[in-house]
Formats: sequence, structure tokens, C-alpha cells
Amino acid sequence: MSSLSIGIVFGGLSPEHEVSIITSLQAASAMDRSRYTPVAIYLAKDGMWYTGDELLSIEAYTDVSALLKKATRVEIIPGMNRRLHLREDANRGFFSRTSREWTIDVMFLGLHGGSGENGGMQGLCELLDVPYTGSGVLASSLAMDKVRAKQYCESFEIPVLPSQNVREKQWADREEIWLDQLTSSLGLPLVVKPVKLGSSVGISHVESREKLDYAIEEAFRYDEDVMIEKAIVNLRELNCSVLGDEDDAVASVLEEPVTRGILTYEDKYMSGDVGGKGVGDQGVRAQRIGAKHPDAQGGMASQERLIPAPVSEDLATRVRSLAVQIFQLLGCAGAARIDFLMDEDSGRVYFNEINTIPGSLSFYLWKPTGVEFPELVERLIQIGLSRYASRANRVRSYDANLLAERSARGLKGSKS
Repeated sequence: MSSLSIGIVFGGLSPEHEVSIITSLQAASAMDRSRYTPVAIYLAKDGMWYTGDELLSIEAYTDVSALLKKATRVEIIPGMNRRLHLREDANRGFFSRTSREWTIDVMFLGLHGGSGENGGMQGLCELLDVPYTGSGVLASSLAMDKVRAKQYCESFEIPVLPSQNVREKQWADREEIWLDQLTSSLGLPLVVKPVKLGSSVGISHVESREKLDYAIEEAFRYDEDVMIEKAIVNLRELNCSVLGDEDDAVASVLEEPVTRGILTYEDKYMSGDVGGKGVGDQGVRAQRIGAKHPDAQGGMASQERLIPAPVSEDLATRVRSLAVQIFQLLGCAGAARIDFLMDEDSGRVYFNEINTIPGSLSFYLWKPTGVEFPELVERLIQIGLSRYASRANRVRSYDANLLAERSARGLKGSKS
């Protein structure tokens, strides 16, 4: 059987652009070349699309300008028979020649944040009638919106922390009123974060009214909608990945980041010697996975964490069950990571957020269950193909002579 052409889509106009590159090149590296041919589809920060084998080398991104001169700029050509076509941009170069083309069987989405993870790219794939990995339009959009995802889950009695959101137009010229309201209703300390971003971009932990003002203004740099949430003083973060779809999903082991409190972008992606070869310290109940572990290849894999999280079996079972419930309630598919906040004083666990395209695809959470990275990539592709087949087998057009009848009667004709 001939191999499938897998378009690995990454980059995009998002503060998480670089993280997306790492995640996607990790996936490309793990792809079974006997079954799949990876085709890089890099969305540059200026909105242009590029392809080329040179885009699959992480070292090449040390000089993006030079890299893009070697890569080939392409445009989308909608195809037939469940395929997408990319064609070399005919406007490049001084001499006319036949443009090269690439055929894509499956779009492997490795975008983080922005229109790549909020349902925009998923909608494009559905419009172009091509299979793609991960969650669909509605689940992606709902999961990206932290406020609405929490509200939806709370309606099913899933515990969440008290919070409020404020839009930039509501905030303008009413800052003092908002600060009074937020501190009186939620108290201090608080966590401030953009509603539709991930990777801890624009997030702040504040303990005073003055810092709250600054943190909200900072968050507005990234999003017009900001969420202010009651902070847990003695906080433990527990994360769990879920793999599958609405009908059949399983949870991974839990992880606990070593850094206590709110993780920053730097904590997640810029700590340690990424890609080092040493072995992390061995714990009694958990393994400390960090930047020097052989499985750390950058991205989320470089952050130090305890896997499995050192919690009781009862708590682990409860969190894993909640993760699957949230995944399926939102209608997710593929591999997602659900993040929870635990109050160490009370033992209560709260749903924090869900990432439908998590950093490094959360492969490090599946390895302890016996699912290696190549198998995880294989499952994501197969889930995407299966979901496409289910959609394609439905009636998607309806033959009727409606326009001819309208023409005969005129657009203002009688409905009878």
C-alpha cells in the first residue's frame, strides 16, 4: 500500500508560534516513514504558507529569514477525493516555469493558539473536505475560550474556581470600578490571564490591587477578553492527557510540574538544556523528567515534572475520570491535555483549562502507559481518518429544483 502524504501544519500568527514548531517537528520525527510521507506546511508570521524538506530541521530555525529563502512558498488548491493540493506560488521568481504541486491526504495540525487551535484551521479543513487530526470546529473553539469552557463544564457540576472576565471596552475608563469589584468579590491573591491563549502567555499572579491593574493591562496586550480567577494559596497543578473521541477515550497517567505556583512561558519551554542526554533523578514514587532526560526533546518535554504525579490512587482515579468526562463533554478528539488545580489544604481539585493541541502532544504522559510517540502519532492520524469517514458517509448535499422554481416565480414570488 502506498504511503499517505501527511501535511504537518505549524507556525501561524500566534504568540505560541515557536512552540508549535517544536511540537510539529517532534511529531514529524516520530512518523512511520513506511506508512506516511511528512510534508511540512509552515505558516510564517506574515501569513504566507511554505513547504520544503528543509522546514523539517529544527536547527534551520536559528535563521528564519535564510530558511524561508530556501523553502517554497505555496498556495492552497482545493482538491477532490478527500485530498488537498498545494501549488508553488507562480508569482515568485523571474522566469516562468511549471509550478510544482503537492498532494495532501491528511492535515496533521500542530498549531498552538490563535486561529490554528480555536477552530479556524479546523473549519478550513472541513471546507476544503480534507481529513485532519484533533478536535473539530466547535470543540476547538469552546476549549480555547477559558471562560466559556469553564461555564459549560460547571453546568455539568464539574468544580471550577470562582472567576470573572472583563472585556477591554468594558475596562476602558472604568478601571477603578472594576478593581473595586474584582477585589471585593474575589479577594486576593488572584490569577489574571488572556481568555484565548495558552502556554502561560500573558498570565500573572497578583497579590495587590496595584499589581492587578498592571496585570490586566498586560493581558490585554494579547487578548481583548481577560479572565480574573481566585488564586489557590497552597497550589498543586495536576495535568492529564486524554486520547480518543466522544465515543471512546482513555486517560494517561498524571503529571505534576515541579515548579510550584503559576507556570510561566519560560518555565514551560525555556528551562534547562533542551535535548540533553543525561538522566534525571529517580524518586521513590515518581520520576523527575526534565530537560536532561533522554526523552526531553524540547517543548513541553523540557519542563521538569513528576510522572506519575505523587498522589493517592483514589485521587489519581478521580482526576483521570474527570479528564475523560471533560474531554467528551466538549466533544474533543485526538489527544488533548486537561489541566487541574488542587488546593493542598482542602484536597479539592478544580478544572483549569483544556488544550486541544497540547505542547509536544503530551507524548511524555503516554510513554508510561506503553504508548510510544510513534504509536501516539499513528493513533492521531487514524482517529482523524475515522472521523472524516464518518462525516463523509453522511448526506451532505440535497438535490432539489429549488432555484429553478424560484426563477420561474421570481425571488418575491408566493411561498405557496
